[in-house]
Amino acid sequence: MNRKAIINGREYTLLEIVPSLDGGQALLLCEDENGKRAVCSEPLWRSCALTDVQSAPVHAHSSSQEKIEYFLSVFKGREDVYARRYHSTTTGKTGYTPVCKNEWVHGLCDKKKYRCAECPNREFRPLTADVVKAHLIGRDSLCRDVAAIYPMLEDNKTWLLAADFDEENWKLDVTSFCKSCKDAGLVPAVERSRSGNGAHVWFFFSEPVSAADARRLGTGLLTQTMSCRHELSFSSYDRLFPSQDLVPKGGFGNLIALPFQGQAQKDGNSLFVDDRFEPYPDQWAFLSSLPRITPEQLEEALRKLCHHGDVGELADAEEKQVPWKRKRTQTKLTRRDFPLQVSLYISNLIYIEKKDFSQGALNTLKRLAAFPNPEFRSKQAMRISVYGIPRVLDCGYEDENYIGIPRGCIEALLGLFDQYEVPAILEDHRSLGHSIDVEFNGMLRPEQEPAAQALLAADMGVLSATTAFGKTVIGAYLIAQRKVNTLVLVQSSALLEQWKSSLEQFLNIHEVLPELPKKRGRKKKRHLIGQIGSGKNTRSGIVDIATMQSLLKGEEKTVKSFVAEYGMVIVDECHHVAAFTFETVLKAVEAKYVYGLSATPVRKDGHHPIIFMQCGPVRYLVDAKSQAEKRSFSHIVIPRFTRMRLPDANRIQDMYAGVIENHNRNGLLVSDTLKLVQEGRTPILLTERKEHAVLLANQLSDQVKHVFLLIGSDKQKDKREKLTALQNMPDDEDVVVVATGKYIGEGFDAPRLDTLLLAMPISWKGTLAQYAGRLHRNYEGKQEVRIYDYVDINVPTLERMYHKRLKGYAELGYQVKFGAADQSIGVIYDGHSSMLPFEQDLDDAVRSVVIVSPYLQKGRIVKLLPPLQKAVASGVEIAIHTRTADGRELLNQESVCEAIKILEQIGIVVHTHKEPNQRYAVVDESVVWYGGVDFLAFGRKDTDVLRFKNPDIAGEFLSLSGHAESEQLVMEDVSM
Repeated sequence: MNRKAIINGREYTLLEIVPSLDGGQALLLCEDENGKRAVCSEPLWRSCALTDVQSAPVHAHSSSQEKIEYFLSVFKGREDVYARRYHSTTTGKTGYTPVCKNEWVHGLCDKKKYRCAECPNREFRPLTADVVKAHLIGRDSLCRDVAAIYPMLEDNKTWLLAADFDEENWKLDVTSFCKSCKDAGLVPAVERSRSGNGAHVWFFFSEPVSAADARRLGTGLLTQTMSCRHELSFSSYDRLFPSQDLVPKGGFGNLIALPFQGQAQKDGNSLFVDDRFEPYPDQWAFLSSLPRITPEQLEEALRKLCHHGDVGELADAEEKQVPWKRKRTQTKLTRRDFPLQVSLYISNLIYIEKKDFSQGALNTLKRLAAFPNPEFRSKQAMRISVYGIPRVLDCGYEDENYIGIPRGCIEALLGLFDQYEVPAILEDHRSLGHSIDVEFNGMLRPEQEPAAQALLAADMGVLSATTAFGKTVIGAYLIAQRKVNTLVLVQSSALLEQWKSSLEQFLNIHEVLPELPKKRGRKKKRHLIGQIGSGKNTRSGIVDIATMQSLLKGEEKTVKSFVAEYGMVIVDECHHVAAFTFETVLKAVEAKYVYGLSATPVRKDGHHPIIFMQCGPVRYLVDAKSQAEKRSFSHIVIPRFTRMRLPDANRIQDMYAGVIENHNRNGLLVSDTLKLVQEGRTPILLTERKEHAVLLANQLSDQVKHVFLLIGSDKQKDKREKLTALQNMPDDEDVVVVATGKYIGEGFDAPRLDTLLLAMPISWKGTLAQYAGRLHRNYEGKQEVRIYDYVDINVPTLERMYHKRLKGYAELGYQVKFGAADQSIGVIYDGHSSMLPFEQDLDDAVRSVVIVSPYLQKGRIVKLLPPLQKAVASGVEIAIHTRTADGRELLNQESVCEAIKILEQIGIVVHTHKEPNQRYAVVDESVVWYGGVDFLAFGRKDTDVLRFKNPDIAGEFLSLSGHAESEQLVMEDVSM
């Protein structure tokens, strides 16, 4: 009888067979690896016993053919392609590449132009017995016969899962991970890596399972392991095979090198090892005796491991204003997991002494400074490769004795200790710098006063305020109130100049510059307000303004030591702190007072928790909409619908190129600009591409006297001269500014501007707020600011970008018109608030209703039945356009067919199309609903829709769906 068995995920050794006293079945006495004894029946033991070598399906004495066949049956990936290792003898570079018959064939293989998976001449080779044989033998001394597979199948399923461990203490990591596997009832297979400095832990499934479920299993096991071994890094989540849930577009997913590599075996590597990391005597017997995980076992393991989510508790990246805060921890901790008293040391970080904390508690502390990376999730959802994109972002620090977390996490940290009634002793090692004699030379506006007081009430925090609120003035006020030497951090030279001008105006500093060591040569001209960056280094140590980049030195980009010498640090446009180099600077700051200023502290990439971890929570939020109401001018957005079509553009870069090259669309921009100049307005055309800006400026320069082209490639001297000329331009001179968004996004100040033309589509509401902010400076005679928004309704990707801008306009307090003389105002609703007024419009319909809704949901249609039935009974003609049921999943097909049947039964005509992209409704040929809302489906509440009344544009929308007798001329013809 076999001496070893795996029961409920634990390995037991047989000690003794105990006969039954009544002649029945004998009982077996055994013990697990921890010495805990148990008894079981003989049938159970035999069913769970580890197989003897002689009875294993494949073993060392099996034929080569049997081994290769079994190898191919276990290590199963895509069948149409595999990869092979390469080693360049000239450059020394190594890696893996798909094996293709046409590789390096002249005229067929162009690696610079195409990725292998997208090459039109690709002719991949499958993994065969001969390839495996060469892999196992390993005759090539440079290991160019090593094979690798792509574990993700074309249908997003996988036969296997592997976790990679390659950090310094990989053996401890693997041991802890395997314990988590056994606790979950799973039997892992540990393969020492080819180098011998790491391991792959393999799992094999009895049938293909979804890659998403397999990855949840691996992630859940890693999360469980971290609760027992907190040293396991979050980067472990990024070393799973497969690496994402869905096959990326234009690729195969990540690959994994196969075990039993011939050359590596000679050194005892690329082999399966036991819990002492010694190779099993018979590799084939071990491998062929491994149990496969069934779908039922996988489901049970996921239920155990993932009840709090597969990555466990992390800081919340979704919370808009306070993402550093956490709910009460759900981790199973008790008072015994903590020391009797905690010692905290606050300096550049909060340092927690690790002594007497349990592994689970240390893991919880680490997670206060980590959050899920939204970029990983969004890329994966779009089926874009996530290579190099971490799943979890970790802002913490750890050494042998301490864990360090950002100072902005202090409230969450103390909340954790309060939850478990752990007393904490805090030693403050922050820098107070030195005191300075300074006064504020001005007076805060009434709306600025509460913002300043909210910041002064705390040692750190963020002011979120719109452009033109006066954030630099509040910064000067903070310096005057705190009266400690201060470093102001900015992102660009333009902001540096802006701050210098503001501080010189609003501060009276009564200090004497310290003497510098005598040096030969010309003495630098020094000021009480010093400058570091933009070609100067005149640091005063009293009040200094520095660009972030100027505070790093050497190739290693270490932070200059004087950054730690200030008592207060103010970070302008602090949303940039999430960038790695900027975060590096903030981690070196020891100042007691740290404040961040920004109009948009929520980032498009979702990395805004880093802002609040480094600068503290939002202490005061200025609502953009209410601020707009207080301004002396109105805020209008004018949509300009275009007819541009880009049928061959699949990538966003191709679409941008199409926008730049479209003659008619550019002609519309120029025509609108000239009309605005004739009205006496001062417009700015904003684009995202330098070549587009140059093109537009050239077309305008012959027709407008003063055209200022502002692009990032200009020399600093030229930039200053252009800005000076613009600011000094008399009001009666015609002026047009053409610029790239990055150039004028921050630190650009031209109060005369009153009209913005969005020459190229953008989507992020934060970018829109920055661009619109260029118009919001007060200026004599300014009564109305306008944004002309060019909506490319026939290019689905660009149209969706407009839907996102709608939300931004609503939050900024803009009203919608369709021309300067238009008296009607359009209203922007969100997905939830739009439903009642939309139902009211249906109820008020007299002649006709046309609804274009790509998706149908029975529940939503049933909710709309009363007004729809009333309209039909009143003689209103209703037509609905939606997507065909073909191509949807079977369940969705049935649901759509049922929804269509309900509509047709009450007398509504339903038209189905292959790809209706737009979402709109037209009531009585005059009222238009247009935006991101599916009117006949329950959509997301965060989408927005525009309602307006305009018979001409209503006619244009009706022509898109074939319900207009003749085309109008409202939509500009900018077809290719």
